[in-house]
Amino acid sequence: MTLHSQYPALSDLRARARRRIPRFVWEYLDSATGAEATKHRNRSSLDRIGMIPSILHGEFTPDLSTTLLGQAFPLPFGMAPVGMSGLIWPDAEGHLARGASRAEIPYTLSTVASQSPEDLAPHLGPHAWFQLYPPRDEDIRRDMLSRAKKAGFSTLVLTADVPVASRRERQTRSGLTSPPRLTPRLMAQVAARPAWALGMAQRGMPHMRMLDAYANATTKGLSPTAHVGYLLRTSPDHDYVRWLRDHWDGSLMVKGVLRAEDADALEKAGVDALWVSNHAGRQFDAAPATIDVLPEIRAATRLPLIFDSGVEGGLDILRALASGADFVMLGRAFHFALAALGPEGIDHLVDILRKDLEANMGQLGARSLSQLPAPFRKD
Repeated sequence: MTLHSQYPALSDLRARARRRIPRFVWEYLDSATGAEATKHRNRSSLDRIGMIPSILHGEFTPDLSTTLLGQAFPLPFGMAPVGMSGLIWPDAEGHLARGASRAEIPYTLSTVASQSPEDLAPHLGPHAWFQLYPPRDEDIRRDMLSRAKKAGFSTLVLTADVPVASRRERQTRSGLTSPPRLTPRLMAQVAARPAWALGMAQRGMPHMRMLDAYANATTKGLSPTAHVGYLLRTSPDHDYVRWLRDHWDGSLMVKGVLRAEDADALEKAGVDALWVSNHAGRQFDAAPATIDVLPEIRAATRLPLIFDSGVEGGLDILRALASGADFVMLGRAFHFALAALGPEGIDHLVDILRKDLEANMGQLGARSLSQLPAPFRKD
């Protein structure tokens, strides 16, 4: 029996992941904020994007390759940042970085990951991106950029859509705090997930290793979903973006763009790409679905557009590309795959997405991504 017969879709990996990680970890990974309307809106809006099949194109194997910022990629997707990945599965950042390197796709390390840029340096492939939660202190800012560059990260991603800590009610109800504290309630959940527990026992409970050099403060007074990183960060403005452009020698992206009117100023500031995202519904529950604002942003700029939020398969990737995106990123999906099957799950998900892209492009008669038909919106 093959993995494709047992786990043919992301939904199968998601279901297995839920059975293999403690409930409080599941709530951290799977939850959004508020009533989770934005999370569900991402899904329902993607489902409303249709494309018309085309027939009589003969036999062909679709070309899935693309270019972004002058770099060639064999596939049009990569791994989005997820904070504290190491809570979801032991050595998650290492496994994901190595998996991305094998697939030759981007891996994005979060500032608030459980491993530091230096930890990941031996495992990075040629497409290593570093996601920055913006430090307030300029010296810390300079040091973070220097550490990321020395470790081998070539692209900087400024996350601009987290000006304050979000309220993730499901996460709070689960009993998870930051840093994680294993109360008797949580220990009972850990005991029921032996594979996860054994891995954590070998590596120790994760924490935000990059911040060790800067943070001696306590999180007392912060909300349960906040963490020590909030004591260091600021809410960036346009001057902050210009400062990063002046001090980062590499590609610069801004993540969290939802308004077309922001594109012009960011383009003038020297940003190399815009990342269209609503943080997968984890920050603000009245945000539009990312796919709904993508066409308007595409019309407003010539900059490359990265897309995320709600992507669950190859068809969603094609929907985003046909709607104006140049590249698509998945965060939760790769963590579901890792928690479900370990490192093998990462490669399996890449293969699922590849096969899904090929099958759907065959139906569309698209020999390459540039031949995707214009989408239509279903009522």
